[in-house]
Amino acid sequence: MSIDEQAAPPLLELRGLGKRYGDASVFQHVHLQVEPGEFVAIVGDSGVGKSTLLNCMAGLDDWDDGQVLHLGRDLGALDGKERALWRRFNVGFVFQAFHVLPHLDAAQNIALPLLLLGQSDNARVQAMLTAVGLEGLGSRLPQELSGGQLQRVAIARALVHRPALLLADEPTGNLDPSTAERVMDLLIAQTRENHAALVLVTHSEVAASRADRCIRLSKDGMLPLAARAR
Repeated sequence: MSIDEQAAPPLLELRGLGKRYGDASVFQHVHLQVEPGEFVAIVGDSGVGKSTLLNCMAGLDDWDDGQVLHLGRDLGALDGKERALWRRFNVGFVFQAFHVLPHLDAAQNIALPLLLLGQSDNARVQAMLTAVGLEGLGSRLPQELSGGQLQRVAIARALVHRPALLLADEPTGNLDPSTAERVMDLLIAQTRENHAALVLVTHSEVAASRADRCIRLSKDGMLPLAARAR
């Protein structure tokens, strides 16, 4: 390993992150480093702030204490427009509520991150449809798809532009076990191949067991649970 590689900052780093709503603390003292190619799963009780933490990592929510850094860059120093531009180039986000656009068909929803980057790659979009088991369904509108199919559209959309940071909120929650395994295979493969960082919030023991590290979030910080040999 070269001196430059040793000195490189983590792809994602949280330093003493804290979030409050009024006087109520959601979480505090959250420290985390995620390296390129690493998959970290975050678990915890309902209502402990796992989704909020993921939103902070993406710069979608503000935080009250600490820092969020991408390759050493402090996201807290960016204004709303700068954060949006940063997300466009660097982040793939799988929302628990999908957030697909109702007036666009499945293929158009998946292609959206590419279009925002001024790119057009129909072959890549079709490959993503196939990868998530939706081949032949690209022309269907969201209202013509099931919840599980919408979730797979959201996953394909998050992956299509090969982002450096993948954030996924319960990505297998609406999927049958076979499809869930297929989706996890895809998320992990893209993480390894593109040297991305994958942070996944989940209640699924099966999904969490595949992570390099599993961390439990509480109101007082994070507790490492397990590490897996890669």
